Amino acid sequence: MSGTLNKVMLIGNLGDEVKMHYFDDKNCVGRFPIATSESYTSKQTNERITNTEWHNIVVRNKAAEICEKYLSKGDKIYIEGRIKTRKWTDDKGMERYSTEIQCDDFTFLTPKSEQSPNAASQKSATSQPQSSTTPPVESDNDDLPF
Repeated sequence: MSGTLNKVMLIGNLGDEVKMHYFDDKNCVGRFPIATSESYTSKQTNERITNTEWHNIVVRNKAAEICEKYLSKGDKIYIEGRIKTRKWTDDKGMERYSTEIQCDDFTFLTPKSEQSPNAASQKSATSQPQSSTTPPVESDNDDLPF
């Protein structure tokens, strides 16, 4: 195989709120951790063991603003992206490395009814009211053609 592939697909829960950083040129970056877990039963002790892995997610620009607006701690999300390792120098002059998931695509998996009351009220305040002139749909299975 001559090509390479750097692709990550995760389904996990937010471990914290989205932290935003805005730049002078109107670009922005959002960062948040998500947790993925796997469970199994130990053959030696017959007890249920759960391992949790934490992933640092990075989203940019409009996607970051959407995540900040609609996501809150504990929400379930599907992330698609690629792994990137950054090298940086801390305040003590030490070289540090951090591995992040650069998000290319995402899907919110937490239903609106399960989101926190604060987030739900923000969403309902921004959503458009539905028209009350639409008649209710009746389910009459006797008239189905099949």
